[in-house]
Amino acid sequence: MKPLSRIHAWLPLLQARSCPGAAAAAAAACSLHHAGVSTCGPLRRRAAPTLQSRAVTLSACRLKRADGRHTGSTEEGDFMEDSEVEELFQQQAPEGIAGGQHRVFVVQPDVKWGSRKQHLTTAELMMAEAVGLVNTLDSWRVVDKIVLSTKTPEKKRIFGKGNFQALTEKIRRTAGITAVFVNVERLSPLSEREFEEAWGVKVFDRYSVVLHIFRCNARTKEAKLQISLAEIPLLRSRLKNEMANMDQQGGGSRYIGGSGETLLEVQQRLLKEREMKIRSALEKLRKKRHLLRSQRKRSEFPIVSVLGYTNCGKTTLIKALTGDVGLQPRNQLFATLDVTVHAGQLPSRMTVLYVDTIGFLSQLPHQLIDSFSATLEDIKHSDLLVHVRDISHPETVNQKANVLNVLKNLEIPDRLTSSMIEVHNKTDLVDNYQSAEPDALPISALEERGLDELRQVVEDEIVNSTGKHILDLRVNLSTPQLSWLYKEAAVQDVQVNADDGSAVVKVIIGTAAYGRYRKLFVGR
Repeated sequence: MKPLSRIHAWLPLLQARSCPGAAAAAAAACSLHHAGVSTCGPLRRRAAPTLQSRAVTLSACRLKRADGRHTGSTEEGDFMEDSEVEELFQQQAPEGIAGGQHRVFVVQPDVKWGSRKQHLTTAELMMAEAVGLVNTLDSWRVVDKIVLSTKTPEKKRIFGKGNFQALTEKIRRTAGITAVFVNVERLSPLSEREFEEAWGVKVFDRYSVVLHIFRCNARTKEAKLQISLAEIPLLRSRLKNEMANMDQQGGGSRYIGGSGETLLEVQQRLLKEREMKIRSALEKLRKKRHLLRSQRKRSEFPIVSVLGYTNCGKTTLIKALTGDVGLQPRNQLFATLDVTVHAGQLPSRMTVLYVDTIGFLSQLPHQLIDSFSATLEDIKHSDLLVHVRDISHPETVNQKANVLNVLKNLEIPDRLTSSMIEVHNKTDLVDNYQSAEPDALPISALEERGLDELRQVVEDEIVNSTGKHILDLRVNLSTPQLSWLYKEAAVQDVQVNADDGSAVVKVIIGTAAYGRYRKLFVGR
């Protein structure tokens, strides 16, 4: 009857909706309830599931005003202070995945045929990536793993009866396991619940593991809001599982506090209100990002987005191209979650802005991509895309296909995909590397090999895509014309005529800057 006892702790909060005068008591009850929740440590076998009340009741506290009514979608109600975002981020962590160590058993389904069969990779390579995901997390380690064939990946148990029984016996025989990672995109709430009942430990899918990696690497307000939004589906799934468990004990379907709502309906409503508030806050940040893009456009600095599969070396490449010592590349998955912009110079001395983007991953659920749409939107507004590939990786072909598929789903304009530069990075890890793709540029960002050619190709594409002009301008050296051109354009060459105090200056200049030049100096 443990779940039923929790309902009594919630009653002041839930009754506040139908009794406005009880709002203060509800807030107090919420605070007390939250204070009594301990952080989750390692899970024990057959631990009883705990209700996701901690995260959801927080939403009720944050979304209620002093008079007990829920805030609407007004400007004031939609604004989230940094402290509120941080509190939401810390309290919403899905229970069982954060705050403790895990000894993980990894299960890789090997689909033999059908629409879910992977044709560009193998089960063994997918297993290697799954192990890499687990090892990215501090205090998590793989204790055992298995590749298991299946002909029914769409079924509740994924595997046939015999394989599932053998898998269950192997998991139970393996000492010290605290979690199982089933490397599929998403497990249904029903599948997750059945696996946990059969194996007696917490079960994670690809979505929850990747999301936890994101959570560990989040630093900015925008990243934390996007992760909080992406966690809503996880909270909904776990809510369904645990309400089903309460229904078996006669508690989940009862009406609460005379409100006409069941406990499940109340929880679903609170999650929906939280989701709306997060989306509203992200929309405000999206508008701010749009303003920053507009300011960059007005400065006429071309924007080059550097993208690719996670851990392909994007940040290392940008550091090599710009000399930005503040960049500290890390050899781990999803080290970059926030868009960062870094200035660099091309051979013509033209300044460009390199945008470091979030890494892509195969089988990344659409809900996760949607949550980071504000960040990925920067790609659409670039002047040029540079696709970086880790050519030393055994799955480099599959990784390329996944990146191109994500770009297609993001509806990147054809002008960008058709001019995209493909870079084969980490050639230092491949003996006598010879590219089979003639248009790709082989480089080593770490050893700074091939960068001069890359800079020249970037410059040629920028001049072509932005409509910049390559002009020979005659200037009077007694005027500020030459210094103005050095400041506002990319000066290529200066031929001085000492006899008449003039010079012929070869420049690359944008249309707007050339218009300003003519207005200031031509005809005077």
